[in-house]
Amino acid sequence: MTGHRSTVRALLACSTAAILTLTTPAIAQDVPPAAAPEASAAPEDADIVVTARRREESLQDTPIAITALSAETLQDRQIVQTQDLEKVTPSLQFKPAGQLSGNSASSVVFIRGVGQVDPTAAVDPGVGIYLDEVYLGRAVGGAIDFGDIAGVEVLRGPQGTLFGRNTIGGAILVRTRQPELGVWSTRSRVRVGDYNLFEGFTALNIPIGETLAARVSAGFRKRDGYVRRASDNLDLGNENGYSFNGALKWEPSSAFDMFLRGDYSRRDEHGAPFVFAGINEQAPVAAIASVAAGCPGATIPFSPIVRGDPRFGAPNVPQINDPRCANDFQAKGDFTNGGTAPVMSMSEVWGLANTANIRLTEQALIKLITAYRETTSRGVRDADNTPLTLITTDVGSKSHQFSQEVQLQLDFGKVSGILGGYYFDEVTDERATVYLAFPPSPPVISSLLRGGPGSRDLQVSRLKTNSVAAFGEVSWTPIERLELTGGLRYTSDRKYYQGTVLNLFPATQPDPNPLPSLATTQGGPLFIFNRPFVRDFAALTGSASAQYRWSDAISTYASWARSFKSGGFNTRYNAATTDNLPVPFADEKVTSYEIGVKTNIGRLRLNLAAFQAEYDDIQLIFRQGVVPLLFNAGKARIRGLEAEASYRAPWGLIFDGGISVLGDKIKSITQIPGATATVAPGDDLPFTPDLTANVGIGYKIELGGGTSLTPRFDGNYSSKFTFITGSIPLIEENGYFVGNASLILKLNSGIEVSAGVNNLFDERYLIQGNASLATLGYAERIFARPRNWFVQLSTSF
Repeated sequence: MTGHRSTVRALLACSTAAILTLTTPAIAQDVPPAAAPEASAAPEDADIVVTARRREESLQDTPIAITALSAETLQDRQIVQTQDLEKVTPSLQFKPAGQLSGNSASSVVFIRGVGQVDPTAAVDPGVGIYLDEVYLGRAVGGAIDFGDIAGVEVLRGPQGTLFGRNTIGGAILVRTRQPELGVWSTRSRVRVGDYNLFEGFTALNIPIGETLAARVSAGFRKRDGYVRRASDNLDLGNENGYSFNGALKWEPSSAFDMFLRGDYSRRDEHGAPFVFAGINEQAPVAAIASVAAGCPGATIPFSPIVRGDPRFGAPNVPQINDPRCANDFQAKGDFTNGGTAPVMSMSEVWGLANTANIRLTEQALIKLITAYRETTSRGVRDADNTPLTLITTDVGSKSHQFSQEVQLQLDFGKVSGILGGYYFDEVTDERATVYLAFPPSPPVISSLLRGGPGSRDLQVSRLKTNSVAAFGEVSWTPIERLELTGGLRYTSDRKYYQGTVLNLFPATQPDPNPLPSLATTQGGPLFIFNRPFVRDFAALTGSASAQYRWSDAISTYASWARSFKSGGFNTRYNAATTDNLPVPFADEKVTSYEIGVKTNIGRLRLNLAAFQAEYDDIQLIFRQGVVPLLFNAGKARIRGLEAEASYRAPWGLIFDGGISVLGDKIKSITQIPGATATVAPGDDLPFTPDLTANVGIGYKIELGGGTSLTPRFDGNYSSKFTFITGSIPLIEENGYFVGNASLILKLNSGIEVSAGVNNLFDERYLIQGNASLATLGYAERIFARPRNWFVQLSTSF
């Protein structure tokens, strides 16, 4: 790893040197500087500036459905992390704690019914998350604290032309504050609250010279968990993390500027706050766990290993309140966990990025974006949430990525465009250990029946991705008020997989080292993929739109977009495949058609969109025995209507709102030989509620002398939805409305005091769920944190 970091440093240094060389003739030109792109809303009645098409333009002039949130809006509406964005964005579902990872920092993101529930390194996310234009390749790291933030844009629908990789659902663009030249300034805040919440943040802008400035920031958050384990009183769902950020802005002339940024964050927590949802007593694993634990009267299913033995027949777990029995008496409530296995959640993420703008002429600008990121994570979860060992998972990974993007932006008045190239290289080492009551091979079954404790499957994988792309988009204004835009992107992905799967028995507690050497393990290999397996994926994707501005207040648009997400190799196995080869899956595709209206009449902004998306070759989870595997086995259609509105009255009223209506239909499911489908036509796609809505109402009371007092109420509603493919009522959310109230006092001196209550009505609703009832027999879920209060002091000088 040290050698790789040295290579990265050399690449960054060479990139910077090349930039300086390129800028030598350009610096002498006396032309206006290239503005640093930020999503912001300065005066309340001004245009919101977005960069959804990789250039600055008004939100109302962009033919894309976008939710744009300034730093002030994020703060006023109590949006403090990326997962909070779902509260204020139509058609967005953003959940922490991936179902299969147990890691609180692992994000599951869906836009308009398109995303991915599998957080492992073998599967790419369906929604692209970008930090200062740098694509974040892993689910861990997508949960970002909004500290020194400039703004956020959520682009809904496929973004298959201008953005790096895997944006078939949409893209979330997070932008931090850049250093300001010639200005000393500080921003700080301290927040305390319920569950022993203690949070702090500070940022300092430092002018170094006329052309150079720096910005440093740091923050932390600590809060107790809200789910308690009955066995040891451990609090699950706690928060314990900190972050550091540093940036340099260099602008030696009006023709050149460079933005160098580094970030580091770490979280060490007790684990995701899953609780017991139910057990299928007739499942083989549940029955075997009961027999192994000594449950009175429990028997296991018929097995060839014990053929003819009268003790064994159909599964039977008696319905008695005995902790040795795998039945629904294990339920301990919505905020009490019955597990006993060691659990944890850890993530560490750091990165460097260098962005340079080179103004060649008044019509031409070159942008270079060079970035490197590393992610380390580990999550251990007791999936059955009982004292029994039905299943416990331990997933650890180390990943590093390097990306380079080059853009040529052109503007000739009636014709403007962008041409570019993109390179992405990622290597991930992943180790998954699964502790099962149900062993994968007959000898271990015999051992279990003699009183053995089960089995442990160890899967060690190395996954590599190389991606290159060339893209271009052109906008033409043939007549006044009409803009036609078209773009293409050619992407070529190469995926590598090399892995080893072993069966280690008897089962033990989770290993202290998440990525040990195979030389330290014991047990027999099920199979070894010694050589790297390679698959190539390539696609030509694109977009087209026509926009007509009827007046300064009203514009309409129609658009078409197509995007894809590459496939890969499954890495989960607990038995050798028939041909001793890894099971691959292919890419999936989305084609979307959209029409929209954007209006800005006085102080009222109202944007509407209607769309239809065809979702092909969906990567769906099937099961071969106890093992979840991905296959391309589905086609679906998704239709929707979305609306967003904001109003700022001159007399103090503040209104923000949004609504989305989604209708999804699974059109077909392909049968996979040897695998059991977890979804059928007629089921809903996961994370696709029929109706979501949000509202924010405030009233700004001017107290004189630049002081104001603003009471606010923010609420969001979601109708029924499911968390995985298939219909399992135990882990379906039936709909909820959550309200938050706050009071904000802003003083002319730059001091702000705010206080509020989140989940004001103490609504009990689910934010995550998972189940494998047929074979393993378990179901688990996470409820949202109950009502809690906070008080915050902020300063800005």
